Amino acid sequence: MRKHIVSIVGRPNVGKSTLFNRLCRKRMAIVDFEAGVTRDRKYEDVEWNGKLFKLVDTGGIVFDSSETMDKMIRHQAILAIDESDLIIFLVDAMTGTTDIDKEISRILFPHRDKVMLVANKCDNEKLEWETYDFLQLGFGDAFPISASQGRNTGNFLDELLKQIPETKEVTDEVKPTFTRIAVVGKPNVGKSSIVNKMLGSDQQIVTDVPGTTRDAIDTPFRYHNKDYVLIDTAGLRRKTKVNYGVEYFSVMRTIDAVDRCDIVVLVIAADEPISMQDIKIASYAKRQMKEIMVVFNKWDLVEKDTHSTKRFLEQLHEQMPFLQYAPVQFISALTGQRINRVMEQIVQIEEESEKRITTSELNRFMETVVERRPPTHPSGKHVRIYYMTQATIKPPTFIFFTNIPALITENYRRYIHNQLREVFAFEGVSIRLIFRGRKKDENDLD
Repeated sequence: MRKHIVSIVGRPNVGKSTLFNRLCRKRMAIVDFEAGVTRDRKYEDVEWNGKLFKLVDTGGIVFDSSETMDKMIRHQAILAIDESDLIIFLVDAMTGTTDIDKEISRILFPHRDKVMLVANKCDNEKLEWETYDFLQLGFGDAFPISASQGRNTGNFLDELLKQIPETKEVTDEVKPTFTRIAVVGKPNVGKSSIVNKMLGSDQQIVTDVPGTTRDAIDTPFRYHNKDYVLIDTAGLRRKTKVNYGVEYFSVMRTIDAVDRCDIVVLVIAADEPISMQDIKIASYAKRQMKEIMVVFNKWDLVEKDTHSTKRFLEQLHEQMPFLQYAPVQFISALTGQRINRVMEQIVQIEEESEKRITTSELNRFMETVVERRPPTHPSGKHVRIYYMTQATIKPPTFIFFTNIPALITENYRRYIHNQLREVFAFEGVSIRLIFRGRKKDENDLD
């Protein structure tokens, strides 16, 4: 099922980030701890009354002079229109209508069927009565809220859900049991070339099936007698002339592809520095517990010596420490250098993600780990881990039964995570750790 995209648009200082944070705190989904993952707060899933949508926080629309104002406003508004199912047009009830509000409204007005006008900073009933001033923007009554106080935000979310189309099941013909691979990365890093090589003559292409995202194509293919689906995001960010605001919306197709895939292939141009865009995509994939591999493309353009590979790996791990265990390949899609290693690595990652460790092995591991470094807590309370077991695969999920789960510190979780990696590998695979309470005398069937 595709998550609908809801974007918050408006001028600076109307409270967009405050509203974003307020709505994200309403999320009911459980977020498990994963050490070393930098949170990208620009995109987040929000759940309300059983309905899930993806919320986007944009930067405030600004301008330095009248000459650049129209260009900047138009670019960001058009990007929001293109990528979003619903746009929250946020205005400031304390300030009233401004010239920038009017400029934004002129661009959004032809698409008013998916615009919801919301007046923030209505901290009291008197300010709610002042929202009539926004009628001149042409979107009807502004919905009054106070994001900082949480005033009326529940009713606001109820109204927002009414305006999001009902989510329908994906109707493509691709079997959901296929392993889905998303090739992602910023523009001009060679994703198209890699995709074409992966779908070359040595593999049988079954058919092209339109994907659920606007520009993506899901392509089933076979590799070594196994079925895969390639989620092609090679057309991402073709609006290369658009600079302002593109960061906020251009990755939405990538995010949707990451949501739907099993394995993420992050493509980075070897002849360019690692960018913030690369870090954001990788961070999001890691947070979504996806299997990840990194591909440095255009390796033929790099002046190399005996330490080149080591330097690239050090730079990667310095900027993305959460990818310490992701396999890395250095290829050239242009020359075909090591291109075969991409699918070979994907097969290995899939095998790792499906690996099961017996409970007896895990508990021998646990005894060794705890003996080497017992869990402690600053409060001085005694912390015990009784045993552990593997609950599921893809991603491998391990449940630890302990007397007081809340006292397992972040450092100790990281320690166990690293020890699991050291003993059982799981290369390229996200690992989920869950700590549950259990009294020592409870039996395993409770």
